[in-house]
Amino acid sequence: MDDVKIPDVDEGGVPDQVRRAPQENQDVSSFSEFAEELLSQYGWYLLVLTVLVYLLIQYLSKRRSSQSTAPKIMQDASSVARRQEAMEAARRKMQEELDVKAAAFKEKMKQQEEEKGRQKIEVWDTMQQGKSYKGGSKLSQTAEETSSSTTVLKPKTDKKPLRSADYHPLSGQGGGSCSWRPGRRGPSSGG
Repeated sequence: MDDVKIPDVDEGGVPDQVRRAPQENQDVSSFSEFAEELLSQYGWYLLVLTVLVYLLIQYLSKRRSSQSTAPKIMQDASSVARRQEAMEAARRKMQEELDVKAAAFKEKMKQQEEEKGRQKIEVWDTMQQGKSYKGGSKLSQTAEETSSSTTVLKPKTDKKPLRSADYHPLSGQGGGSCSWRPGRRGPSSGG
C-alpha cells in the first residue's frame, strides 16, 4: 500500500485536482460565440436588412393611416363641391365682364371705322371739288382745334439750311472755323 497517494485536502474538503474554474451556462456561451461569428461575417448585411425592415414598417403604417382617413375625405366631398360651384360662378361672372368689355371694344372699333369711312368720303368730295387733300384736312383740323381748345398756335418760322450748298468737309473750304487738317508726319514726341 505504499503506492497509494493521498491528495492534499484544502479547507473546503475538496482535492486540488478536482477543483475547476466556475462553471458557466453552456447554452449562453455557445449562443454568444455563434452571434459573434455571425456579426463578424454578415454585420453590414444585417444592418442594411434591419433598416429596410424598419422603413417598410413605417411605410405600411402611413399607408394604413391614410386609408383610415378616407372616410373623412368623403365627408368633405360636399364642401369640395361647394367650393367648385363657387369657383365656377366666379369664372362665369368674369367671363360675362370680359364679354361686355369685348362688345364695347367692338362697338368702338365699328365707330372708328365709320368715322374713317366718313373722312374718306369727305376727302373724296373735296378732291372732286378741286381742293387738295392736305388743305381740306388742315382746314378741318384747325376748325376742330379752335372750337375745342383756346390755345394759341405759333406760326412756323422758315428754317434756313445749316450749311451752304458748296460745303465740302474734306477740302477745308466753306466750313467756317472748323476744318479738317491732317496730322503732322514724323515720330511722336511723347515720352
